Amino acid sequence: MLVGGSEGEQRGEGGTITVLDDVLTWIIGRLGMGPAMLLGAAIYAAIGLVLPLSFDWHGPLLVVLNVLGVTWGWLITVVWLISRVQAAQRRHLLEWTTSLRLLTAEEFEWIVGEVCRREGWYVEETGHQGAPDGNVDLRIRRGKQERLVQCKRWTSKMVGVDEVRKLAGTLMREGLHGEAGILVTLSDFTEQAAAEAAKLGIELVDNRKLMARIANVRASEPCPICATPMLLDRSKYGWWLRCPDWAAGCVGKRDLGADPGRALDLLLAD
Repeated sequence: MLVGGSEGEQRGEGGTITVLDDVLTWIIGRLGMGPAMLLGAAIYAAIGLVLPLSFDWHGPLLVVLNVLGVTWGWLITVVWLISRVQAAQRRHLLEWTTSLRLLTAEEFEWIVGEVCRREGWYVEETGHQGAPDGNVDLRIRRGKQERLVQCKRWTSKMVGVDEVRKLAGTLMREGLHGEAGILVTLSDFTEQAAAEAAKLGIELVDNRKLMARIANVRASEPCPICATPMLLDRSKYGWWLRCPDWAAGCVGKRDLGADPGRALDLLLAD
């Protein structure tokens, strides 16, 4: 977990604020291209044609309803396209899940946010690459709790005390206590940074702790032969799960095909 508390209190699933609302993209994004286009056309027909004809509406009202029908029809199409783009980004991310050091800064922020979301937090992605982020990459909320998360995709350079103090200043500006701050990195923290964070109450998550938290939210699927949790693997034919006891002679496996999106669901599902 990125934040303290009992496992029973924290497990669950939150949401992510991205370009469009999670619920809308979750529903429409699961449709195929044909059904999505048909849904958009049906919404336009219902609002722009069926409704005015049923009530014999003419003139300006007919024009307004046609505009609304076209707008909502295109909205369905745009949401579907955005969901496909986001799915493609997740598939790209999965290619590097076993080596976080190969992630871009944006992908690193995404995977930290995804871990929070799987732990039951509602995640707002505030960081924008190439633009000031106010020293906050993620805002996470669960009930009355709020946390500000700063991600440092540093792989070799240790995070120093200055970064801890910057986050502390942001928390003060936001009217939050030190316990509401979380600093995540792929490297480690200097002793001075660790001492300052302990004094302020800011949580530090280094590479080792982050990997443990990722492992904690990954789903495990039992081997169909020996029930040992299987491992995700990949060959030229696609993704598959295999039994880790293959050296002992167990040949249990499950083919996931060429869809890494399904593999991501298995990795990060509750």
